[in-house]
Amino acid sequence: MQPSEISEILNRPLSQELLARDLTRLAYVAKDGTPRVVPIAFDWNGAEFVMCTAKNAPKLPALRRNPAVALTIDTEVHPPKILLVRGRAELDVVEGIPEEFIRMNGSYSMTPEQRVEWEAGVRSLYDGMVRIVVTPTWVKLIDFETTLPSAVEELLRQQAERTGGA
Repeated sequence: MQPSEISEILNRPLSQELLARDLTRLAYVAKDGTPRVVPIAFDWNGAEFVMCTAKNAPKLPALRRNPAVALTIDTEVHPPKILLVRGRAELDVVEGIPEEFIRMNGSYSMTPEQRVEWEAGVRSLYDGMVRIVVTPTWVKLIDFETTLPSAVEELLRQQAERTGGA
């Protein structure tokens, strides 16, 4: 998929709504070779997804071994709105707490006092974190109105051929 195609899809209003959400599902191949999907907070900076995790997170050795990942961001309503993303994870070990981690956890309902307490707790727990950075190499937006899963598109095409397009 060309970068211009990726940008066009990610700049659509519905994509922008999904990119403003809190959580994505990160899929990767675990150390034992089996698939894993984990919910994780993310920050979209306009070019890449940034997720932050503990330096001892089990997913990190797996991502070092095989950086191919997929992300899903979706809604909980019917019909669902879904943004699918593929890319490669780059790992960046940082001292302290990355600003993205503080920002990506900013939409949870907390009073100002709770927020101060939460940040203090985070800063006392972690001496550093790992930023998981994913630049999209493929994307698909599914809204079930103008875009559909490819299998459904194929079934509709076959149905139209069988019925003469009627």
